[in-house]
Amino acid sequence: MFENYQAPKELIPSDPRFGCGPSLIPVEYLQKLAATGVHLMGTSHRKSPIKNLVKDVQEGLKTYFEVPKDYTVVVGNGGATLLFDMIGLGVVEKSSLHFTCGEFSEKWYKAHKLIPWIKATQNCVLPGEGVNPQMAEGHDMICGTLNETSTGVMISKLPSVTGDTLLAIDATSGAGQVPCDLSKVDLFFFSPQKVFASEGGLFIAIMSPKARARALKIAEDKGRYVPDIMNWAQAIDNSDKNQTYNTPAIATMFFLREQVVHMNKLGRKAVEADGNKKAELIYKWAESRPYLSPYVKEPQYRSNVVATIDVDDKVDTMALIALWEKQKIVYGIDAYRKLGRNQFRISMFHNIRFEDLERLTKLIDHAIKTVL
Repeated sequence: MFENYQAPKELIPSDPRFGCGPSLIPVEYLQKLAATGVHLMGTSHRKSPIKNLVKDVQEGLKTYFEVPKDYTVVVGNGGATLLFDMIGLGVVEKSSLHFTCGEFSEKWYKAHKLIPWIKATQNCVLPGEGVNPQMAEGHDMICGTLNETSTGVMISKLPSVTGDTLLAIDATSGAGQVPCDLSKVDLFFFSPQKVFASEGGLFIAIMSPKARARALKIAEDKGRYVPDIMNWAQAIDNSDKNQTYNTPAIATMFFLREQVVHMNKLGRKAVEADGNKKAELIYKWAESRPYLSPYVKEPQYRSNVVATIDVDDKVDTMALIALWEKQKIVYGIDAYRKLGRNQFRISMFHNIRFEDLERLTKLIDHAIKTVL
């Protein structure tokens, strides 16, 4: 369909990376890492250069998110997917309630469902629909997803939880850009390969005193088998010392630190506003074209970090995406593989320039008009 299509040079983005993870790591971060030479990479994570790096990340995130002083920033290896199991094994006492709206919120629910000594309950909506978590009696953890990466659905409101109930939020693709009041959240966790412009394989878990106490209490229960790599007492103890339990990827931590410094210079409100500006551009564009439409129909649930845009079935999106990837001008805008829709999924993470998103919209228009 697009075999002979040639993109006008003036419409080609300055950076081709629009994928929803791993995200765009600025070239200058790579250059800064290279400039450390022999003094960082290859250093033990028990030594001060790496401990200082971890400390910078922890303190920088506390500043950025305006984290209450008595909260703990836990850092560990394995990414947010590991935490799906780790939370079920070590922070849920008896029952978790999951509000699911797509692939990743569903994965979290399924991980808890497999644990024999807890009960996991699901409150499910169809992909593309939104759902805000709600307080419900009889559950000691309420689980919500700040931004469902597979569908581009975000939470628009947080509940107030009461008693011993904890509110846990998977913030993987939304942390830093989707508004969230951490004072209402007991366990806010994410990986840094999205808004925070790093690589995968690391997790950040910001814990309230209530969540920390729960995790440490459960860790003392010798009747529960929990692998050391998923042991919250180990993770918390090491994080209190500005360390991870086992060796982290130093480059990942370095890139995260650079992005936290950058975002703190701007401030969270400015980063969120920038995300909203990008989202307004993408959704207004999609609504104004006869061959496009936002997949998420309710505006309050439309993400300001991941936009999913349905495309007229007459347009072979996979052919166009394959062409642009071959030409090295646009990467990563294909739909989530399991969703099975003729769709573009476009990242609006902070490091993606507004001007490049403008160029991308014009480039898509230009290409589609040649075949319709």
